[in-house]
Amino acid sequence: MACRISELVIDAADPERLAAFWSEVLGYVEIEREDDGSIAIGPPGAGFGGPQPVLVIGPTSEPRAGKLRLHIDVSATDRDQEAELERLLALGAEPADVGQSGTESWHVLADPEGNEFCLLRSRVQPL
Repeated sequence: MACRISELVIDAADPERLAAFWSEVLGYVEIEREDDGSIAIGPPGAGFGGPQPVLVIGPTSEPRAGKLRLHIDVSATDRDQEAELERLLALGAEPADVGQSGTESWHVLADPEGNEFCLLRSRVQPL
């Protein structure tokens, strides 16, 4: 037997804003709110245990310290990389410099909380 990633948990100063951003990026919907202010988002009609992991965005007042040890890579499903880059920037992503050379086939971006993620060149099939 093996494990599957069922949830990714992200701390955020503004869970509402971050949940809205990632919902738009991934085509996710809100699936649950907890009393502590956490918001779970996931694929419509699937939720926890579905083919893609749920994102749980929880409130924190602690500042981020240093480089993240894990980041998310995304790939467009219905357009080329440049068109998807334009869409992500319009949603509030910002270019991020993590020391890349400029010749990479991916774009490094930051979400509204400054968490780096990469937009890969390869397009994937939607689920």
